Amino acid sequence: MKTNLSSQITLNRVSPKYYRPENAFERSVLTRFEKIPTDIYESVEEGSAQIALDIAQTIRDKQKAGRFCVLALAGGNSPRGVFSHLVQMHRQEGLSFRNVIIFNLYEYYPLAVGAINSNLNALKEMLLDHVDVDPQNIFSPSGTIPKETILEHCRLYEQRIESFGGIDIALLGIGRVGNIGFNEPGSRLNSTTRLILMDSDSRNEASKSFGSIDNTPISSITMGVATILSSKKVYLMAWGEEKGKMVKECVEDSITDTIPASYLQTHNNAHIVLDLSAAANLTRIQRPWLVTSCEWNDKLIRSAIVWLCQLTHKPILKLTNRDYNENGLSELLALYGSAYNVNIKIFNDLQHTITGWPGGKPNADDTYRPERAKPYPKRVVVFSPHPDDDVISMGGTIRRLVEQKHDVHIAYETSGNIAVGDEEVIRFLHFINGFNQLFNNSEDQTINEKYTEIRRFLQEKHDGDTDTPDILTIKGLIRRGEARTACTYNNIPLSHCHFLDLPFYETGKIQKNPLSEADVEIVRHLLQEVKPHQIFVAGDLADPHGTHRVCTNTVLAAIDLEKEADAGWLKECRIWMYRGAWAEWEIENIEMAVPISPEELRAKRNSILKHQSQMESAPFLGNDERLFWQRSEDRNRATAALYDSLGLASYEAMEAFVEYIPL
Repeated sequence: MKTNLSSQITLNRVSPKYYRPENAFERSVLTRFEKIPTDIYESVEEGSAQIALDIAQTIRDKQKAGRFCVLALAGGNSPRGVFSHLVQMHRQEGLSFRNVIIFNLYEYYPLAVGAINSNLNALKEMLLDHVDVDPQNIFSPSGTIPKETILEHCRLYEQRIESFGGIDIALLGIGRVGNIGFNEPGSRLNSTTRLILMDSDSRNEASKSFGSIDNTPISSITMGVATILSSKKVYLMAWGEEKGKMVKECVEDSITDTIPASYLQTHNNAHIVLDLSAAANLTRIQRPWLVTSCEWNDKLIRSAIVWLCQLTHKPILKLTNRDYNENGLSELLALYGSAYNVNIKIFNDLQHTITGWPGGKPNADDTYRPERAKPYPKRVVVFSPHPDDDVISMGGTIRRLVEQKHDVHIAYETSGNIAVGDEEVIRFLHFINGFNQLFNNSEDQTINEKYTEIRRFLQEKHDGDTDTPDILTIKGLIRRGEARTACTYNNIPLSHCHFLDLPFYETGKIQKNPLSEADVEIVRHLLQEVKPHQIFVAGDLADPHGTHRVCTNTVLAAIDLEKEADAGWLKECRIWMYRGAWAEWEIENIEMAVPISPEELRAKRNSILKHQSQMESAPFLGNDERLFWQRSEDRNRATAALYDSLGLASYEAMEAFVEYIPL
C-alpha cells in the first residue's frame, strides 16, 4: 500500500538542468541570484539523507582525531528526516555518538517543571533517546529557571559552548517569519543567547506543540545570531511550498534584520538544503528564462506570459515583441515566430479553463472544456479533511454541482474534534441540561451526573491535558451538527453526508497517528459503494497541522488500490484537487476555474458560517489572522482579478482546481 502519494504530486515538471547542474560553470550561471550555496533535491528524503551523511562523516572524522563533535540542533519538523537517518545509521552501521556534544538551539520560557512540551523533549523523542550520546553531553537552556537568573544562565550557556571549542555544525530550520532558532525579525547580527519575546507568527507555529495559542509560552531562550554564525558549518533546511517565499528572500534578497536567516549570507560555510517545493520561488526554478536557456513546455510558457503581463501591466493580447525581447523571453519569439502567436495560444489555454459547469455541460461540445459532458448526471464525492473544508474551499462549486442535478456526496474524513473550544462544550452541556430539566420527567440522574463530571473536568483542566473520550465525542458531535446544517443549506441530502472518522486522527492530541490500512479501507469502502465519476480532494498540502496531507494520502492510496484491482468505476472517474483554506493554486497550474457570482459568493459565506465553532473561537486559525470565510473570499476574488487583469472575462470570484492523474 502506497501511503505517501501526495509527495509525488508535481504540478510543474521541473527540468533537472535547473536544480542539478552538470558542472561548476553551469552552477554559477544558474545560481547567479543566490547569495548562499543552495542545494535542491527532489524530495525531503533525499535532502535529509545527504545532510545526515555529512554530519555522520564529521562525527567519524572527529572520532579518529580523538575530539568532540559539537552539534547545535533545532527542533520542529524540519530536522525530523535528518534525525531519522542518523538513528538508522547508529543502529545499522554502528555510528556512535559517544564523542558528540549536543546544544539545544532554543527552549520555550516559561515552562512548568517536568513539562512534556519542551524543545529538549522533542529532540530526545526524535534523536537523543535512540542513540548512544552521553546524557552528560546534552546541554539546553532551561525553561524553568527564575526570571532574575536568566541573564547569568545565558552567559554561562555561551561559556559552555566556548569551553568545547565552539559549534562544529548548526542544524537549522527557517521559521515562517524568516527566524533561525527564535531570533525574531529585528534580531541583531551580534546577538548572543538571550530571552526573547516570540512574535504572534512564531507563537502560532509553536502552538502545534502546546494544543492552543493560549497554552503556548510567550517567550523563549534562544541561541543568538552571533552564536549561530560562530559555528564552523551551518545547514539551513526548508521543506514544502509554504517555505518557498521566505527561502527566496533569505537566499536572493539583501541582508536584513527583518529576515534573520539572511544573516547566513555573511557565513563562509553556510549551506541551504531544499526540496523542490521549498525551492519553487528561487529564480532558477520559478523564472529560469532569466538565468539560462529553457526547456519550454506549456506550463512554463503560461507562467512566463503571466509573469510578463504582471511586469508590464498589460493583458495577454497586448504584449509585443519588444516586451518579450526586453524581459528575457526572446526564445519564445524564436519558437513561435511572433508575440501574437504566443499570446493567442496562452489566451486560449486560459480561456478553456473557465467553466460554469464543473460537472461538465450535458449535450454540449466538450472538446475544449475541462470536464466531460457525459455521463450526466455524475456521481460526485467531495472529500473534506475537516468538517468545513468542503465549503471553505469549493462551496460555490458544490452549489453549482447540486443545482445542475449531479448526485453529490460529502465525505468528512476526520471528526475535527480537537479544533472545538472548551466553551463550546459548556454551551452545549447547558443546552442538554436545560433540555432534560424541561422535558425529562424522570429526571435521569445519569445525564445529570455526566454533566457534573464533564464540568468539573473542564474547570480543573490544565495546559496540555488530553480531553476525556466523552468530551472528544461531544466536540465531534458539535462539528457533525454544523456540517449537517451546511449540507442541508446546500440542498445535499443527509444520507449523502458521510462521517468517516478516520482512526489516524482520533488521538485527542495535536500529534496524530501514522496513516494505516484501516484508514485507507474506510475510504476505499465508500468509493466502492458510490462508484463516483468525479472525486474532489484537498490539494492544499501546506496545511500547517498536516491533516490535509494525511487525508489526501488516504484517498490517493485507496484509489491506487482500486486501480491495482482494475476497478471498472475508476476508468470513468476524474480526480480534482482543490485549495482554499491555506493557499490558492498558481494560475499556470489551474485546469478548471469555476466562476462565482456575488449571490453565490454570499451563499458560500453563509455555508462557512454554519460552522459556528470555527469562527473567532477556533483554536487553530494558523498564522493568518483572517477568519476562514474571509481568507476564502479574498483568495477567490484574487483569482478572478488575475484572470481579469490578463484580459479574460471579469467575474466576482473564482474557485480553481487541478486534475490529479493516478500514477
